[in-house]
Amino acid sequence: MSDTTSLSPRQNWTVVIFGFLALSLAFSSRAALGLIMPVWQTEFGWTSSYISSVGAAALIIMAIVAPFAGRLVDRRGSQFTLNLGMGLLGIGCAIVALMDSKLMFVIGFAGFSAVGFGIVATHVVATAVTRSFSHNQGLATGIGTSGATGGQFLIVPLIAALLAFASWRWSFGALSLASLALIPCIRMSMRADPPTGAATTQDEAPTSMAQDFVVIVRQPAFHLLFWSFLICGFTTTGVIETHLLPFASFCGFPPVPSATAYGLLSLVNLVGMIVAGWLTDRVNRPMLLATIYGLRALTFVLLGSLPGTSIEMLFLFAVLFGAVDYSTVPVTASLVASHVGIKMMGLAMGLISAGHAIGGAMGAFAGGYIFTATANYDLVWNGSIWLAVGAGVLVLFLKAQPDSKIAAT
Repeated sequence: MSDTTSLSPRQNWTVVIFGFLALSLAFSSRAALGLIMPVWQTEFGWTSSYISSVGAAALIIMAIVAPFAGRLVDRRGSQFTLNLGMGLLGIGCAIVALMDSKLMFVIGFAGFSAVGFGIVATHVVATAVTRSFSHNQGLATGIGTSGATGGQFLIVPLIAALLAFASWRWSFGALSLASLALIPCIRMSMRADPPTGAATTQDEAPTSMAQDFVVIVRQPAFHLLFWSFLICGFTTTGVIETHLLPFASFCGFPPVPSATAYGLLSLVNLVGMIVAGWLTDRVNRPMLLATIYGLRALTFVLLGSLPGTSIEMLFLFAVLFGAVDYSTVPVTASLVASHVGIKMMGLAMGLISAGHAIGGAMGAFAGGYIFTATANYDLVWNGSIWLAVGAGVLVLFLKAQPDSKIAAT
């Protein structure tokens, strides 16, 4: 599928390691917003609504940037793309660390950092890893992209410690320094891989982003993966990441055990991504992805039965849902590479990731709207059951193996 013979095994795993670290810093920087929000409310007098709106604006910027970041991997390679993202993230965190006004906060977090988040994203790392491996692509992708959840177990507690023993400025300052420090490490350790989207011969003219976009959207496989991943975003980022803790409070569970259960969900998430990646190399991938969505639907059945039960049921849900949360990422990335084409994988994954972000926004809004209107989450969970089932049905229309001419494009 891709030319990886020129890369040594060590070089391949270097891409995985630095992809993991880059995602850990990016996702931890995003998580810092919620952690430090109460401090800003006290120090600056800002409302939670204002701070949350800046966070929402950052998510919108991320969705817009995602396809362009994927295109950048296709054209300039993973080393350049990751370094650009880490640089923007480092600048953004530095601005937030030094801010003394709302404008600086918007520029730092919803500006520089948001563009960095959009570039240092799972679809960029998944594309970089897939291009660097000829064997065990799924396993490598699962490990590399698991930095989105696993790395936060190390970094977020450090942010909290700096917040407790120093100040929030030190927390964002440390994130800035770590992001900028990773740039020379990536440059020295990761080979500047050749772009796959460029012309391969002198007679072959390079294609524009618009031309590649048209080629991608004309493929039925892309639409099956796009809409299933949009549903994925609705049922994960949208309703669970946004509404699980409020729902736990609604059920009467104390805040600390509820937060602990959510942390357990993230830990299992890490394991689920790696296991899904390992299975991607060994089983029928459309069937594997459909199974993940089907199991996710069953977890929502359990979630709907939580009111009136014990806290242990919340922990059980956390374990089961964590196993099928981000585990769709390595399988979807592998199917994009084989069914849409490795040369345009970055742009295709960027578009699909933008769909995931849109689905997440829809889920977050729908959850809040429905709870306000009905005073419960029953319709949210029941709707998520059927949406997850629908996503599973969609991916079953994919062939187990694509036509060879598509895989080579």
